Amino acid sequence: MLILLKNARIVTMNPTREILNGDLLVDGDRIAAIGQNLTEQADRVLDIHGDVLIPGLIQTHIHLCQTLFRGQADDLELLDWLQQKIWPLEGGHDPESIRDSALLGIGELFLGGTTTIVDMETVHHTEYALQAILDTGIRALSGKVMMDDPNGGIPASLQETTQDSLQESMDLFEKYHGQGQGRLEIALTPRFVISCTDDLLKEVARLAGAKKIFVHTHASENRSEIQVVERTRGMRNIVYLDKVGLTGPRLLLAHCIWLEEIEKEILVQSQTRIVHCPSSNLKLASGIAPIPELLARGAEVSLGADGAPCNNNLDAFREMRHAALIQKPLHGPTVMPAQQVFEMATLAGARALGREQDLGSLEVGKKADLAVVSLEGLHTWPKENIDLYTQLVYQAQSSDVRLTMVDGRIVMQDRELLTIDVPRLKTSSTQSLKRVMNRVGLA
Repeated sequence: MLILLKNARIVTMNPTREILNGDLLVDGDRIAAIGQNLTEQADRVLDIHGDVLIPGLIQTHIHLCQTLFRGQADDLELLDWLQQKIWPLEGGHDPESIRDSALLGIGELFLGGTTTIVDMETVHHTEYALQAILDTGIRALSGKVMMDDPNGGIPASLQETTQDSLQESMDLFEKYHGQGQGRLEIALTPRFVISCTDDLLKEVARLAGAKKIFVHTHASENRSEIQVVERTRGMRNIVYLDKVGLTGPRLLLAHCIWLEEIEKEILVQSQTRIVHCPSSNLKLASGIAPIPELLARGAEVSLGADGAPCNNNLDAFREMRHAALIQKPLHGPTVMPAQQVFEMATLAGARALGREQDLGSLEVGKKADLAVVSLEGLHTWPKENIDLYTQLVYQAQSSDVRLTMVDGRIVMQDRELLTIDVPRLKTSSTQSLKRVMNRVGLA
């Protein structure tokens, strides 16, 4: 199917960072042409009326399984947040609640122009989230969370053996990796060092290397977490992960706030993919990651909203804005300029996934993952004689997105989700939340 998007202001993010006025032609799942006055006989023509066409936004740390628990774990520090609220709630999930939670998250992501995510599910029922990913059309790297340490404060509802954790994770990889015409990939996702045994993490590192599987985990988010790791492992987080063989370009490592010099050097030299989650870090009072320094040293850094209970929104525009703003009181007003931050939400996300040849920019031959952003609101006006990256990072909101396309398929248009039954989802997710809250005694 040929889809022609006409009269757009196109933020290409190509090697010269061109911003073009013109048209973009989609052929199947790929961008076929970009230029002015394209005349191909398309099956569908959409007049963009001068709105902004951007690469689909990429968020490299999301918990779809937690979207159902938005607002249920506010105003807590990380370990209390996990042990008192999130772990019990995750342990209370059933297949329908997992699917509802995933659909809620995906719908919000589409409404905000996010087309690709790196997702961490919970211990049980992961296949129902994966099916939601396949059904709705989002692009995702996802996996079952791994939590096998009996001394990690894990509730009984989430406890698993090392062998079961590894077996189920690899079963999911064999069944789902590459499904949805390649839109869905499977990662190994140990939660963090506190919840995992040495045996598990070493075997994850071995499997990841042998089968070229991505690993997605958390590290150095919180000072209390680091104290536990130092007490149980005798070293700091990043040093430990490096020792067990996990660091490298196939490791996506969320947060990385509290780092010593040796840890920064390990991350940079190993090309470990760091995921910055500024809104989550602010809400949990975890701290402010040293992103300007890491970027200056050549680290790979992309963005993610984290989960709805530690952020309340899965909004890439807020993450871009916060990523820019929180560093300025520390490092001065010129740090983290808008174009650099926008790249973190596009090309850097593609690089984190090893997909920079396919994703992250609007170029001929790349995947047709894109979003249309309107700058007609009063909060983005006047729109003349102003840097477009400034408008996108500092002024635009997710509600300004009026079309989202993944793999050449329009999944949201004019604020209507086309692959999710919203009225049914609202009813079902309300029932699912009540059911889970009652099950775990938090109603």
